[in-house]
Amino acid sequence: MADQASTQTLPPSDAGASDPGKSAEEWNKIVAEIGERSQRILGEFLSKAAQDPSKAINASMSDPASIGGAFLELTAKMWANPQKLMESQLSLWNDYMELWRATALRLAGTEASPVIEPEASDKRFKDDAWRQNEIFDYIKQSYLLASRWLQSTVNGVDGLDPHTQRKVDFYTRQFVDAMAPTNFALTNPEVLRTTVATKGENLVKGLEHLLEDMEKGGGRLRISMTDEKAFKVGVNVATTPGKVVAQNRMMQLIQYEATTPEVKETPILILPPWINKYYILDLRPKNSLVKWLTDQGYTTFVVSWINPDESMADITFDDYMLEGAIAAKNFVMTATAAKKVHMVGYCIGGTLLAATLAYLKAKGDNSVATATYFVTMTDFKEAGDLAVFVDEAQIVSIEKKMAEKGYLDAAEMATTFNLLRANDLIWSFVVNNYLLGKEPFPFDLLYWNADSTRMPRVMHSFYLRNMYLDNKLMKPGGITLGGVPIDLGTIKCPTYMVSCKEDHIAPWVSTFAATRLFGGPVRFVLSGSGHIAGVVNPPSANKYGYWTNDAQGLSADTWISGAAAHPGSWWTDWDAWLAPQSGKTVPARVPGDSKLKVLGDAPGSYVMVRAT
Repeated sequence: MADQASTQTLPPSDAGASDPGKSAEEWNKIVAEIGERSQRILGEFLSKAAQDPSKAINASMSDPASIGGAFLELTAKMWANPQKLMESQLSLWNDYMELWRATALRLAGTEASPVIEPEASDKRFKDDAWRQNEIFDYIKQSYLLASRWLQSTVNGVDGLDPHTQRKVDFYTRQFVDAMAPTNFALTNPEVLRTTVATKGENLVKGLEHLLEDMEKGGGRLRISMTDEKAFKVGVNVATTPGKVVAQNRMMQLIQYEATTPEVKETPILILPPWINKYYILDLRPKNSLVKWLTDQGYTTFVVSWINPDESMADITFDDYMLEGAIAAKNFVMTATAAKKVHMVGYCIGGTLLAATLAYLKAKGDNSVATATYFVTMTDFKEAGDLAVFVDEAQIVSIEKKMAEKGYLDAAEMATTFNLLRANDLIWSFVVNNYLLGKEPFPFDLLYWNADSTRMPRVMHSFYLRNMYLDNKLMKPGGITLGGVPIDLGTIKCPTYMVSCKEDHIAPWVSTFAATRLFGGPVRFVLSGSGHIAGVVNPPSANKYGYWTNDAQGLSADTWISGAAAHPGSWWTDWDAWLAPQSGKTVPARVPGDSKLKVLGDAPGSYVMVRAT
C-alpha cells in the first residue's frame, strides 16, 4: 500500500528560486496571469463543492462526519473530568513560564538550556536559525510545548473506546503537524532569507507551483513530490529486459531475460500489490530486486496488474486469485516446464498469496515450492494507523463513493497513505515547492509513488470489511474464495517472511502473527527502515541491516529481544534460504521459447495506464 507512501524523505533541491531581476512590466504580466489562473481554478473548485462538498474538500478515504463525531465524544469525556483538564493546563502554563525565563536569559546574553527539543529524527528544524536566533528558538519551543501538551491531553482522556482514541490521536497529530511554524512564511527563517534574497520571487514561483498542482488535480490540490517529467516507464524506470508472455483481463505476466548462462530449476513468481504498480521492484538497475534475482540465476516472473476503470467495478477478490495469482502460476509452469514454483507476495499481494495457497491446498495442488511474504498482513487485529480509516461508518462512506464510479479514486488512496507520514510526504513539499519556490527534486521512488492505481468497488469493499474490519482471514473458514473455505493453517510449504521495523502500513508486530498461523516451517526476518525502503534495499547500498532469530513459537517481543543483528541487506539471507530449495541448474530460459509466445516487450502496456 502503497504502499505509497511510505517512502523516503525528499532530498533537498539545490535549485533556488529564479533570477529576481525582472522589470515592472514582466512582474505585472506574471501577476495578471496568476490572477487569471487563480480565478479559473477557484471557479472549478467552487463548482465541485456545489455539486458535492465532500469531493472538493476531502481527498482521502477518511469521512469528515466520522472525524467530527470522534472529537465530539472526546470533548464530552474531557469536560466530565474538569480537574484533570485544569491540571493539564497548569502544566502547560508552567512550561511556558520556564520557556519565557530561558528566553529572557538568552536575550540578556546568558546561556540557558532549552526547555524542550525536537526529536532527533525531526528534520523540520534543521536550519541553524532555529537554535541560534533567540526569537526563532522561542517560536520552535513554544510550538513543541503546545503540540506535546495537546497530544498528551487528548491521549490521556479516560473512557474513549480504543478505535475512537486512535482516531482522535491520529487527527490531532495531523493538526499539530499542519500548524508547525515551518509551514508558514513569516515563521520559517529559511523562507524569510530566501524571500529577501529573491525579492519575493520565491513566493511568486511558489504560487505558480500551487496553481499548477491545483490544475493537475482538477481543482483539488495534488502536490508534486518529484519532477514527473524526469522519468518515463520503460525508459529510465522499469528497464530490466524482459517480455510479456501472457495476459488476461486482470494482469500481464512478464518474464525477464536471464543474465546467467544457467539458471535454477525452480522459477520465481512475484505478486506485487495492486494498490501500486509493480515497478517499485524494478526502479533502476542499482536498486532493482528483479535484476538482482536474475543476476543470482533465478528465472523471474512478475505480475503487472491492470489499473481498473468503471468497467471493472464488479471484479472480486476471487478474480484476483483465480485470474491473477493462480493463472500466473500456471502460465509460469507452462513457460518453464517446471513442476514447482517459488511464489512471492508483496503487501496485499502477500495477503492474496496466503489465501491462494490455502485454496490450492484444498484443491490438492502442491505446485508451490516455497512462499515468501514482503511486509504482509494476514492477521489484521493490530493494523496500525490505517485502522483509523476503517470502521462501519467510514466503510459505508467509501462504498458510496465507489458506487458512483465503480472504483475508489487513486487520489484518495494516495492522500490516505501520505497522511500516515504527513511531515515527510505533505508538509516538506509545501515548504519546498510553495514557500521556497523550488522545483520538485527528480526522485524515482517518488515518481512511482505518484503513479497511483484505482481499487475496484466490489474487491475493495470485500478487502476492507473481511480483512481490516472483521479480521476473518486468520480464522479457519472465515472467508470463502472460489467456493473454498480458506484455512491458513493448512499451508505446509516452507515460508520466508520479511517485515520492516519502521513500517507504518504493515506494522511488523502485526505481520509477525502469521508465524503462528501457517502450518509449515517459517523463517521470519526483520529489516530496518519502512514499508518501501526496507524492502527495496539492495546489498550494494549496505543500508539498514536486518535481524534474525531461528527460535520458533515466540511472541514478537521475545523474538526481537533474542534476535541477532546483521549488517547489509536481507536479500542475501533470502537467497541463502531460497537457493537450496530451487532444484538443479538448467540452461537459461529464453522468454517466448516455449508454449508461451512473446506478446510484447517489458514493461508491457498495463503498467502504462495512469489514473488521472
